[in-house]
Amino acid sequence: MEGVIRDHRLLDYRQFHVAVKRLADSLNYGTDRSPFLGSGVEFVQSRPYQPGDSIRAIDWRVTARMGKLFVKEYETPKRMPVYLLVDTSASMTVRSGKRSKYETAVFVAGGVALACLERVSPVGLLAVGSRQLHIQPTMSRDIALQWLHRLRTYRYDESTCLAHRLRELGPSLKQRSLIVVLSDLHDPAALPVLKRIGQQHDCAVLHFRDPAEEGLRGAGFFRAREAETGEPFVTHGRASWLDPKQAERELKRAAIDCLGIDTEQPFAHRLRYFFRARGLLGRGAR
Repeated sequence: MEGVIRDHRLLDYRQFHVAVKRLADSLNYGTDRSPFLGSGVEFVQSRPYQPGDSIRAIDWRVTARMGKLFVKEYETPKRMPVYLLVDTSASMTVRSGKRSKYETAVFVAGGVALACLERVSPVGLLAVGSRQLHIQPTMSRDIALQWLHRLRTYRYDESTCLAHRLRELGPSLKQRSLIVVLSDLHDPAALPVLKRIGQQHDCAVLHFRDPAEEGLRGAGFFRAREAETGEPFVTHGRASWLDPKQAERELKRAAIDCLGIDTEQPFAHRLRYFFRARGLLGRGAR
C-alpha cells in the first residue's frame, strides 16, 4: 500500500516478540502470578447445598454443626479491562537518535499488553492516529500479538486523533477500565478530554519525548514543518507544544498518572516502578 512503511529497525517478528516478552517479564518481576487479581478469592458466606454444587466446596464445619450440607461461597474480584491507546500519528515517527517515539511506544505497548495478560486482565487496543484500528479487550495472547504485528507498520501522513478517539471510547465503556495512553501529546484538545474520562476510569499516560524536542526550547524563532500535515509554520522555542513538562503537570494536577519516556534513555526500570507504585498492573476493580 502506498505510503505504508514497515520499520525494520523494530527487529524481525521473532526478535520483536522475544524483546517484548522480556519487557513484560520485567514489568511483572517480583509480583504475585496468581490467576486471580486483587486479594485473590475471598470467602463470603456458607449457604445450603444445592444439586450441582461441587463436593469440594462443602463447608464441613458448618455442615457438622447444622446437620445438613452447606457449601462455601467465594467472591472473585472483577478483572479490570485495560485499553492501550497508541498514538500512530506522523509526529510519533520523528527520530533524532536510534529509535523514534513510535518505535518505543509500540515496544512498550507490547510489554504492557503481555504483562496484563499474565495478570489475567483483558487487553484492548485503540489507535489514536487516523488509521482505524480498534480491538476490544481480550484474553487472547494470539490476538494481542496480531495487533502488535500490525502496529509495526506506519505511515508518514497520519494526523493525531487522540481527543476524538477518547470522546468515542468513553461512552462505549460498560465498566470501570484502565486506560493507558501512549502518545507524544501533540493534540492540545486531548488534555481536557483525558481529565473528564479520568473522573470515571483509571487513566495513565506514557508521554514519549524525543531529545530534539527538548533541544528546541528557548531557541528563539524558527521555521518548521508540521509532521502530520506538512504545513510550514513559524514558531519559537517557548511554544507550549514544545514543552513536554507542561502537559505532564496538567495531568498530574488532574490526578492522572503520567510518566515521561525519553527515547534515548533507559526506561524499563522506571516503567516497572511507575506501574508498581500506582498498582496499575494486577489491580482488580472492586
